[in-house]
Amino acid sequence: MLFKVESTGGRTTHCGVLEFVAEEGQVYMPHWMMQNMLLQVGDVVRFTNVSLPKGTYVKLQPVTSDFLDITNPKAVLERTLRSYTCLTVGDCFVVNYNNKNYEIEVKEAKPNRAISVVETDCQVDFEAPKDYKEPEYKKPAPKPEAKQDATGLPGSNGSKAGKVGSNGSAPAAGDAGAATEAAAEEPTFLAFAGTARRLDGKAAVLPPAPVAVPLVSRHE
Repeated sequence: MLFKVESTGGRTTHCGVLEFVAEEGQVYMPHWMMQNMLLQVGDVVRFTNVSLPKGTYVKLQPVTSDFLDITNPKAVLERTLRSYTCLTVGDCFVVNYNNKNYEIEVKEAKPNRAISVVETDCQVDFEAPKDYKEPEYKKPAPKPEAKQDATGLPGSNGSKAGKVGSNGSAPAAGDAGAATEAAAEEPTFLAFAGTARRLDGKAAVLPPAPVAVPLVSRHE
């Protein structure tokens, strides 16, 4: 059995019956339902028997973001909804988990504003909590760029320095040319520098002298 509950202030909601134990003319309502209806103890309400369609879709929104701290909030919510018979858009029902109450607001329902959730396959969707704030994105600090001088080399002071000798002075032009010629004359590869051997196993009488072959770089 489902009922439509109306207050003298014009607020409405829907509920089922847990048990018929109250005296005639009285009704016991959960505290969260009285808060939705803005009722006080002793206020007058009107109950009307109604038939609600089975719900196919419902969108819920936690009132506070601490509901997201639950390990599996969807499983907790689905287990809690098994104890409810109907949902009405605009109502806030309470989920009790680990001795703590979490308020959940019904934001949307299909196919009607009030739906039955008894023995129905209802799709549940969530909105971000009302007090949820998106984390602020901070741009990474730009990396400092190396300063370039007139030569285009980072860290250079724009002056050109030659090679410095062992005594701290720059070598003369003539000495540099002589060193270049001496390096060019020195062989860097010796051809036929191995030991000669005879096929009959005897030692060779006159081993061949090594031939010096200079390496010359070719520039195209």
